[in-house]
Amino acid sequence: MLSTERRSVYAIWISLFSNIVLTILKFVVGFLFSSQVLIADGVHNAGDVFATAAALVSMMVSKRDPDLEHPYGHGKAEVIGAGFVAVILVMAALYIGYHSALALWEPPHAANWLVFGAAALSLVWKQWLYMYTMRIGREIKSSGLVATAYDHLADVYASIAAVFGIGLSMAGEYFGIRFLTYGDPVAGIVVAFLVLRLAIHMGRSSIDILMEKNIDEDKMKQLKAIVLSVPWVKRIDRIRAREHGHYIIADVRVAIPAELSVAEGHDVTRRIKHSIQEQMVEVSEVLVHINPWYEGTEPKKV
Repeated sequence: MLSTERRSVYAIWISLFSNIVLTILKFVVGFLFSSQVLIADGVHNAGDVFATAAALVSMMVSKRDPDLEHPYGHGKAEVIGAGFVAVILVMAALYIGYHSALALWEPPHAANWLVFGAAALSLVWKQWLYMYTMRIGREIKSSGLVATAYDHLADVYASIAAVFGIGLSMAGEYFGIRFLTYGDPVAGIVVAFLVLRLAIHMGRSSIDILMEKNIDEDKMKQLKAIVLSVPWVKRIDRIRAREHGHYIIADVRVAIPAELSVAEGHDVTRRIKHSIQEQMVEVSEVLVHINPWYEGTEPKKV
């Protein structure tokens, strides 16, 4: 069975190769038949090539062991890569929207089955890539791979709109309904909106991690429950945890009975670390500080 690192890199290489093939396909068919939505989708895919390459590099950097200059590891390299993907998506969305809007003021171009087939093939291919990369990304807690999966999802939205828009154009030509022949550029505008929305979501997530936002409430509740379950822990004075790419770093301050010896306090500290890392495998490091607790003071805080 492939290791975690090899699985993630393998998935990225599949994504990179797929994006290159689909970019060439969409550009060739789009320019041959003047399909605005297919050309726009091709531009989006071209951006994906650079974004996926960035994700690959950042993922390789994030797997490096901690060193003197980076004692907490290199996990945030993946987050930077995810942020870069978000920027690429914003630029692609603006380009798609602009050129699709311009196409509304030009005579509509004839759609055909080859253009429709290229968009449909992209839809199926990208849906599979999204499910594949998202499954692996969530299994190995990889921000870079999850960002790549969301990038594939943006392509799925784009391909759905392309298929629908091209289909409307073909129907408009067949039935002689003129306004339907503009389905292609209208679909391009829809694609731009969906891609922009996804980019904003990805960008906010990356910024939250870079700004060291606390982990989500459910994980924080789980972390508190684990700490309070450790013998001799009487109170949680402070607890913080932040994502560092594909892993989490926790910072805990607890109160234990003042009469315990230094050795016993050390044992409590070690038990807290082991309990957290056993039950929350995504936590790679736990920093524990202990305070004295005296009988009659306030009860445990949850």
